[in-house]
Amino acid sequence: MRFSGALVAGIALLASLGTASTASADPEVGSEQAQILATNFQLPFPCGQSWTGNSNASSAHQSYEIDFNRGDSANADLGDTVVAAAAGTVAISAHQGSTNGFGNLVKIDHGSGWATYYAHLDTRSVSAGQSVSQGQKVGTVGRTSKPGNNISAHLHYEVRQGEGYPGNIRQAVFNGTTFGYPNQTVTSRNCGGATNPYTPTEVCGAGFSVIDSAALGSAGTVYLLYNTANGQNCVVTLKKTSLGQATATSAYLEVQGSARKTDSGNFAYYAGPVKASAPGTCVKWGGKAGSSTYDSLFEHCGS
Repeated sequence: MRFSGALVAGIALLASLGTASTASADPEVGSEQAQILATNFQLPFPCGQSWTGNSNASSAHQSYEIDFNRGDSANADLGDTVVAAAAGTVAISAHQGSTNGFGNLVKIDHGSGWATYYAHLDTRSVSAGQSVSQGQKVGTVGRTSKPGNNISAHLHYEVRQGEGYPGNIRQAVFNGTTFGYPNQTVTSRNCGGATNPYTPTEVCGAGFSVIDSAALGSAGTVYLLYNTANGQNCVVTLKKTSLGQATATSAYLEVQGSARKTDSGNFAYYAGPVKASAPGTCVKWGGKAGSSTYDSLFEHCGS
């Protein structure tokens, strides 16, 4: 019998990580457990974040479906980033309306009949037919559902293989380990190839456009933006590494003749936005991520 390279890689991954929490030995080649490990699914949240999953809190749940939350209040995680558990192609990106209780749903096909579902999203960041990489943002945690169904914010996550719901629902595996049903708090290892889910214009707001940038080694990039409508500059530092983890990051903006404004601290994704009005006035700007720092001269005097 022949097996795919991905399947063999999954078996090797399990061996290198040690025994999964629900098994005493490597899974049988060709088994369901071996196949799901071959996809190398990761938690559907950015690297370093911890989320609590619950598979039995709702009477509407089928076996192995998981609701994820973090924070100390019902809607504390509303708007938090959701990322792809594995690379694949977006099969569905739509609001399901009255069809079911999923609300805003993203479904990603991973090949060989495997698919992941991300339901109740507040916003969707991908379109049907789009290829996505593992760790790529697909939406944000929300509370959308069918009309009249009032729910609190959470991510409803499923892994399915083939057809025949609900019999096609499979146990979720993250980083080679089966989820500890019915409840477990898991820290995301969705780190390889992860990208920052934010953009400079998203952080600074509508009307701002990037006019300059500087690399901070491999740790991040600091951006200078300008809004022609109100004459404001904006500086933001976006991280490239340690995404989702609070690490030292800073951004500053100094309008010539005025005091410097700085945003500095331990941030998961970015520092800023730092804004100041500077129509026709020179500015000095910069920031830091990791061990790299950038400091400009006074420049961009007309914008």
